[in-house]
Amino acid sequence: MVQRFLIAAIDVYVIVLVVRIVFTWLPAQARGSQFHEFLEAVTEPVMRPFRRLVPPLGGVDFSPILLFLLLAAARHVLARLH
Repeated sequence: MVQRFLIAAIDVYVIVLVVRIVFTWLPAQARGSQFHEFLEAVTEPVMRPFRRLVPPLGGVDFSPILLFLLLAAARHVLARLH
C-alpha cells in the first residue's frame, strides 16, 4: 500500500518536473505565471543539490537528468519491493 503511494508520488513528481522543463522553452511571460511559480516551488528545492553536482554547461542545465535517474531508481526499488 505504501509502496503504491510512493510510486504514484514519484510518477506525479516526474510529470511536474517535465512540465517545469517545458516551461523553460516558453516566452518569459509564461514563466511569470502563478502556475510556473508553483512548479518552481515544488521542484527547485529538490533540483538545487543536483545543480551543485552538475553546474549548467553552455547554458544548458543537466541537473534534471540526474534527478530523473534517481527517481527512476527509487521507483524501480519500490516496485521490486511490492
